[in-house]
Amino acid sequence: MRELKILAVVVFFSLLTYYLVEPYAHHEMHKKVDADGNEIKIESRGFVYDGAADVEEAERAGDKELVAKKKAFWSDVKKISKLKGNATAGEAGFGMCMGCHNGANMNMGGVIPPSLDHAGAIYEKDYLIALIKDPAMASNVDHKYADTMTHPMGSIKTMFTDDQSIADVVAYLMTKKAGEVTPKEAFSEACMRCHAMRYAKTTQLGDTPKFKHEKDALAHKIKVIEEQDMVKAYMGKLPPDLSMIIRARGAHFMETFIENPQTQLPGTSMPRVGLSHEGYEKVKEYLTEIGDPSKKHREEVGPWVILFFIIFTILAYLWKKEKWRGHH
Repeated sequence: MRELKILAVVVFFSLLTYYLVEPYAHHEMHKKVDADGNEIKIESRGFVYDGAADVEEAERAGDKELVAKKKAFWSDVKKISKLKGNATAGEAGFGMCMGCHNGANMNMGGVIPPSLDHAGAIYEKDYLIALIKDPAMASNVDHKYADTMTHPMGSIKTMFTDDQSIADVVAYLMTKKAGEVTPKEAFSEACMRCHAMRYAKTTQLGDTPKFKHEKDALAHKIKVIEEQDMVKAYMGKLPPDLSMIIRARGAHFMETFIENPQTQLPGTSMPRVGLSHEGYEKVKEYLTEIGDPSKKHREEVGPWVILFFIIFTILAYLWKKEKWRGHH
């Protein structure tokens, strides 16, 4: 029984060490608190965008005018969401979007406008409505602008001026710009215009081509640096490479941060992306594929390794008991 007692002691202190290093250190020693020192519980909202989180942030800041503004904005979004959109009419409206969202990889106002080929598959409906109504308010970065019309996408507010036209173009996106989407496509459309993935050989301009001549490779590298400089100027600093983010951050941080960056980094320039739960799962799958490619295999082998150790421990104990039989 002595060996079992030693094993129990080792297991106890191992679990205690894990608790102190992981959950306690990350969630107790680094609590999020408001101006009065009260702890802020950061919870996922299931990738539902109804403005509740934005209103709560404004209330914690004590800005009554901003609270009223946020409530009115998201109330309008809810009203538009109830309208029956006409996808056919929305297709004509979407034509106005193609001037920017055309896959030309041209920087406009600080970043490259994303492709919308799978917008209906990866973004949440109410977020798309909010984005068309006021991009800065929808993405929760209105604190960056004295007038949200100065947002790089601010001019869209003059293109869709009535509620029905917004409902129509979103209906078009949800039906005609959806379909099957791969994890890589989801990442490319939602994240790549700001974040590189060096382990996937991807930059803000897309996949890095293979060049026959060194001068062509250098010319492309200069284009990437120029694009990164523009993103840096717009965001305040260059957004991080995401090759290892899936291993550097926990699941709770990833989900709440992508859902609403302000929860983890108040005042950040990173906009809310507006992913639906399905869109988030696709992006997470790609981040895992690049940053932790052996995870699936490791999870498959893990139970067998544990079973081996259990069987080995039992056999070792029986062997020890047999060898020491009769000895005191």
